[in-house]
Amino acid sequence: RHSAHAVVLGTGGYGNVFFLSTNAMGSNVTAAWKAHKKGAYFANPCYTQIHPTCIPVHGTQQSKLTLMSESLRNDGRIWVPKNLKDAEAVRNGSLKAVNIEEEDRDYYLERRYPSRAAKERCDAGYGIIANDTNEGVFLDFAAAIQRYGTEEALIKGISNPSQEEITSLGEKVIENKYGNLFDMYKQITDDNPYKTPMRIYPAVHYTMGGLWVDYNLMTNVEGMYAIGEANFSDHGANRLGASALMQGLADGYFVLPYTIGDYLANDIRTGKISTDSPEFVAAEKKATDEINHLINNKGSKTVDYFHKKLGLIMWNKVGMARTTVGLNEAISEIAALREEFYKDVRVPGESNELNQELEKAGRVADFLELGELFARDALEREESCGGHFREEYKTEDGEALRRDAEFAYVSAWEYTGKPSDAILHKEKLDFENVELKTRSYK
Repeated sequence: RHSAHAVVLGTGGYGNVFFLSTNAMGSNVTAAWKAHKKGAYFANPCYTQIHPTCIPVHGTQQSKLTLMSESLRNDGRIWVPKNLKDAEAVRNGSLKAVNIEEEDRDYYLERRYPSRAAKERCDAGYGIIANDTNEGVFLDFAAAIQRYGTEEALIKGISNPSQEEITSLGEKVIENKYGNLFDMYKQITDDNPYKTPMRIYPAVHYTMGGLWVDYNLMTNVEGMYAIGEANFSDHGANRLGASALMQGLADGYFVLPYTIGDYLANDIRTGKISTDSPEFVAAEKKATDEINHLINNKGSKTVDYFHKKLGLIMWNKVGMARTTVGLNEAISEIAALREEFYKDVRVPGESNELNQELEKAGRVADFLELGELFARDALEREESCGGHFREEYKTEDGEALRRDAEFAYVSAWEYTGKPSDAILHKEKLDFENVELKTRSYK
């Protein structure tokens, strides 16, 4: 038992509710979720950044995904085979990407930009990775290599350069721009991206929801603060790694030391706070009971079995594109999966030893609750905004259709016993110095 005059949660985001993400396997929602269940509002849980440039899933035993810099798309062209038979041949290994003629390639982003188009193409059967979902598209640098090589030949005064010379010069330019990324890709996949297209696919990267905080970074629970990705603030623009680092610096270096100091200066309590109060006794008993249930359950399925099933529900129905029907299905399926988890999960080992499976079981139990609230929040937000795309709300061109008059608010959820009974509090957003704009990919 530990007591404190104030608590700061800086525990990161919850991208692993999707099972596979770019986050480390240890990333979880437990600290923020436990705080939520003790009264802290959880804000905007459905806000998630799906990064467009990750190495695709390669097997059922994979634990995480690897992010490739989005800068690669400055020069790489994204495509899938235009013909289903070619896509199937690529997946079974009988046809190589470099042998597909230009007229048989679909550079789909050059006619419909948003990254969710990758999922649409793969769902339609044109994906190029041999896994359960065919998830994968090509990121091709061949055209850039030829363009840069031709330019370099002119700069160097090489008249009538051979194709080999152009390719070599172009590859050197690409190496100077992206060499470390190409090396990393080759180490992971054993493919040479200078000679054959990279294989990529969107993946969950960053979560923009989190515990609601005020301008002092305090949650609605007095004395409890949340910083960085554990809170929801600043996440409208804070979608990428550099911005996340910025928020980490701003919260932890510029804001919190002053606001928490101000709070503690006015705290009338002095000295150590006793851990013998009824609240501590109850909290310890609850934690012990949960641990004992998990370790003594003796079900038939592993923790990963449930985490993977949750991840598939989240990715397919609460991911890049969402529908009312799919979200309602996800809510029901997650609730049923959570019930099955408590009845049929098996956690090996003992509770009084270092037991990573037991730790994982506790994390997944929290994800199974968060996932339902996540889907509820997505269902509530009947608009398309950036990457949060509702199929029912789009323009004639298929772009995101914002509904700012109805949805310019923070969704702050209050826990009342289970996710299905959470109470929604709407914090209205007023924009005084900026004008809201619809994002266009044209």
